[in-house]
Amino acid sequence: MSVEVHVPDDLVLVGYISGAFGIHGWVKIRPYSPDADAMLSAKTWWINKPDLHDVNRLEAKIHGEDVVARLVGVPDRNAAEALKGATIKISRKHFPALAEGEFYWHDLMGLAVENLQGENLGVVRDLMDNGAHPILRVAAADVPEAELQKHEKLIPFVDHFVKEVDQAAGKIQVDWGTDY
Repeated sequence: MSVEVHVPDDLVLVGYISGAFGIHGWVKIRPYSPDADAMLSAKTWWINKPDLHDVNRLEAKIHGEDVVARLVGVPDRNAAEALKGATIKISRKHFPALAEGEFYWHDLMGLAVENLQGENLGVVRDLMDNGAHPILRVAAADVPEAELQKHEKLIPFVDHFVKEVDQAAGKIQVDWGTDY
């Protein structure tokens, strides 16, 4: 008899397990964001190895650029190593509230991008961080992932270029030409 587990529909990918940490079952996680507050505040994580399932976090802390954590059911280094490569998702409800004008990257994904002249530049397909600021990777929605670099526009996510983010309308207005 199997027990059906309810998977929340608001899960957000926040990082991946890069390996074991120490000999007592701790795992090392590489977060996808420099701010790991959501990961540190959530007591339940969803891990995709071997299948997507929930796991309770016993302890977690920042360790350099990584997060290290002790999870229920991971008693030793071998069990921690077995999770290497697994992705971690958490429920959106565990994310800290943001100040006005701040956004989580995943909230920008898929938003339409148009310039001040009303020309459609595509949609936000991804974001990346160059160290100084995030960069929107914008391309048509139908461009295959393998072709993205050939067709994308890289728009710095800074006030100088990003004039308005309207999540309710599903669009971002930028000061960016179609020929950039």
